[in-house]
Amino acid sequence: MTTPGLKLGCVADDFTGATDLANNLVRAGMRVVQTIGVPTQPIEAVDCVVVALKSRTAPVAEAVAHSVAAARWLRAQGAPQVYFKVCSTFDSTPQGNIGPVAQALMADAPAGAGAEFALVTPAFPENGRTVFKGHLFVGDVLLSDSPMRHHPLTPMTDANLLRVMQAQLRQAQVGLIEHRVVAQGAAAVLARIDQLRAQGVAFGIADAVGDADLRTLAAATQHLALVVAGSGLAIGIPALHGLRPSMQAAQLPPPRGTCAVVSGSCSAATHAQVADFMARGGAALAIDPLRLAAGEDLAAQALAWARPRLSAQAPVLVYATAEPEALRAVLAQLGADKAGALVEAALARVAAGLVQAGVGRLLVAGGETSGACVQALGITQLRIGPQIDPGVPWCYAAHASLEGKGLHLALKSGNFGSVDFFTRAFAQR
Repeated sequence: MTTPGLKLGCVADDFTGATDLANNLVRAGMRVVQTIGVPTQPIEAVDCVVVALKSRTAPVAEAVAHSVAAARWLRAQGAPQVYFKVCSTFDSTPQGNIGPVAQALMADAPAGAGAEFALVTPAFPENGRTVFKGHLFVGDVLLSDSPMRHHPLTPMTDANLLRVMQAQLRQAQVGLIEHRVVAQGAAAVLARIDQLRAQGVAFGIADAVGDADLRTLAAATQHLALVVAGSGLAIGIPALHGLRPSMQAAQLPPPRGTCAVVSGSCSAATHAQVADFMARGGAALAIDPLRLAAGEDLAAQALAWARPRLSAQAPVLVYATAEPEALRAVLAQLGADKAGALVEAALARVAAGLVQAGVGRLLVAGGETSGACVQALGITQLRIGPQIDPGVPWCYAAHASLEGKGLHLALKSGNFGSVDFFTRAFAQR
């Protein structure tokens, strides 16, 4: 069975990245459903399905297997193109997972025109991610000079995307589509793609410094079986299918219940958001990974603390966000994998308990944390609603475990959102 009218199929390597991508597609007029993992239930008639995976930091073989399974399902539904969504800061390691997954998705694509080459660009200028001469910038600084160089799981110490991706690939070659070509329009980009393919290049890193560049790249690559990108490229895709921005595409049921935030991200942006929330007098409780490692049931303690404080007007915050010095101390004692697993498990229990206690609007900060929380809640599909900040929409989940009430959910990448994001998100009705 196919999904009628499916125009695009997307595979995202984490849950916040999936909603980031879906948000841009919805804003440009597409009806989008986000699924948690490869769907096992019918999908309503929509323009695009985004399959959210928890594969960014998974073992390479696992990430490849899950991503290929998702792409096969999407193609079976009639998707003419697969969009592999990666982080706008190209989060990965020398082993992957961007390169190995992209190579596997290309190899699995049906043979024919457009299956031997994929465009690659994490650019999202609206969120300060631009690519020039193949180098990724975060705001005004190179990726390697940004706070991402200290990321505990995927430290990004090289801004040269050609080097980063080439190190992850077996045999396949990486080339560059420079901005001077992109600025000449879609025909020039197509000519450059043909040139790279003739040279045996399989992946082309594309420069993009503004939205016009992304629309040019989308138009030039609509014939390709695979694109590898952050969410920015999505802004140019709906118009290629005759779609225009529509309020209906982002309509959700009215919110209900109380409000809460669960934050596991240790990014600089989220740290500032936590500090702003507390400076405004917000009720907040910290989760200490070292106490978790010592066997304390901090999830139960957090829920006992939160329940009497829940309110529809004033959200509560349970967080494991830490300053760099404190984070380094935790990692030195526990290691990144153990610390991450402990925090994710605890915050997932907190999220599930908060929803059971009547929370109807839940904001989760951090990609790994979002994945753990959504899975703990048993959510399998999300409808994408209005944008809060670039890359972060409100979503709606209806699931049996929610007793028919539904849940408004925002999954925020650690690096996204303004300083007052936690406060403003709940002011939006």
